[in-house]
Amino acid sequence: MTGGIHHITLITRKVQANVDFYVGFLGLRLVKRTGGFEDATQLHLIYGDASGTPGSLITFLVWEDGSLGRVGYGQPSEVSFAIPTETIGFWLTRALQFNIAVTGPAQEFGETVLRLHDPDGAIIKLVGTDAVSPGDPWESDGISQTDAIMRLRGATILTEKPAETADFLSRYFSYESAGQSDTITRMVSSSGDCIDVRDATGFWSSAPGTGTVDHIAFRAADIAEVNATYEQMIAEGADATALHDRKYFHSIYVREPGGTLLEMATDGPGVLIDEPLETLGTELFVPPHFADETANVKIILPQFGLPKEPRFIYRDLPFVHRVYTPEPATGQAFILLHGSDGSETSLMPLAASIAPGATLFGLRGRSTEEGTARWFRRFGPLSFDQNDIRSEAEAFAAFIEGAVEAYGLDLQSTIFMGYSNGANLLAAMMQLHPGLVRNAILLRATKVLEETPEADLSGTHILSLTGDHDLFGAHAPALEADLRQAGANLTALSVPAGHETNQHDIDAVRSWLTEMETGRN
Repeated sequence: MTGGIHHITLITRKVQANVDFYVGFLGLRLVKRTGGFEDATQLHLIYGDASGTPGSLITFLVWEDGSLGRVGYGQPSEVSFAIPTETIGFWLTRALQFNIAVTGPAQEFGETVLRLHDPDGAIIKLVGTDAVSPGDPWESDGISQTDAIMRLRGATILTEKPAETADFLSRYFSYESAGQSDTITRMVSSSGDCIDVRDATGFWSSAPGTGTVDHIAFRAADIAEVNATYEQMIAEGADATALHDRKYFHSIYVREPGGTLLEMATDGPGVLIDEPLETLGTELFVPPHFADETANVKIILPQFGLPKEPRFIYRDLPFVHRVYTPEPATGQAFILLHGSDGSETSLMPLAASIAPGATLFGLRGRSTEEGTARWFRRFGPLSFDQNDIRSEAEAFAAFIEGAVEAYGLDLQSTIFMGYSNGANLLAAMMQLHPGLVRNAILLRATKVLEETPEADLSGTHILSLTGDHDLFGAHAPALEADLRQAGANLTALSVPAGHETNQHDIDAVRSWLTEMETGRN
């Protein structure tokens, strides 16, 4: 039995803040950046020591602007890192320099502990201890190897079944009881790390989301050990999953009696399987089974910069938004409005196919319908809340004005592109707040304003694309007539498609953009 913790996985809401904390402040090395193995469009970051040693790894699923979770029973509540005991003063000083609030030093099980929160609110402890041996400490900016985090010290699990949780850790992962303090039982592995099992009877239940721990993974020497543990679990009634190939390790998942998700993962092949030690963590990898989607995935995944690297600085504007900056960038900008049940990234692959060098601003609609994102409320397929349309159009106009100031957008050259529900809001906003949008692409748009406002759209260039067998296409001419009546320079085309978009849309948009550019020159 190899024993001990392999990695701990949490969920973060803002990737840049997460990187700045774990790399910039804590001084961990980013050893891997990948798309998710279940969902390639979810960024997964792995931090650890200099060589990404199992036992040093903390990983994050990136739910950019995702919902907050709730810490409660059936879930880990704290993650702790081991530091040399004599470095407590160093870390207190560093926290002050980085304006990070710290409580402590305090004593827990005879060890000196500093407690702080990461940007998502997750509790992180720095524990002065000699109970674990250093792995391969990473020397980073302002942190020497002698001051650096050594490895994971452990985690705390909240459970309403503390005895059963402790027994589960003992039976399948070889942890042994090593002490009791109030409502906490400390379980220790052969590698010296610990799981504190805390009796949370009467506490509220957990809810998954940002700022919470998703699971704890324990080490296994090889696949044979994982399979043997799996067979034992199944024979004894535990509901474990079959073996997963995660490229860097093989693993199974299981929930312990108190509800916390646990994993058993092999030490190998390890994070060095596809990157050399010198450049570890610098390349973005897409899981092999999503290889056909690599180009689109790399556009959709959120971008970030390591400390001292260039990064995009987001501003607080009325709509959640994501920015993709290509390399190299041409200076052209697209603002994208998704359709119903879309997100801020939905139109990015389409826009990148149209203009590969453009900077893309994807927005997320603020209205919801049965849990799906929209731009305004509807009462039926063709019945829309007029007040909501006007309110959201006003907010969108405010976003544009804010983006001009915050991001330096040039509205004369910026292209606005909306699809379906997003195209409907874009068209409505242009009529309600004329002059802001100068170039617009409407994909599968329909008329949604019951009263056509008086608007001067002279100097506004609009391309309207309708699918020739789109069931909603019959309602596009009324909108197009309104836009022409307002003076817009409108090109209306029908493409071989239904309500979905395809290559014909890409070709038509490219041609329109070329004609506009030629006209300007």
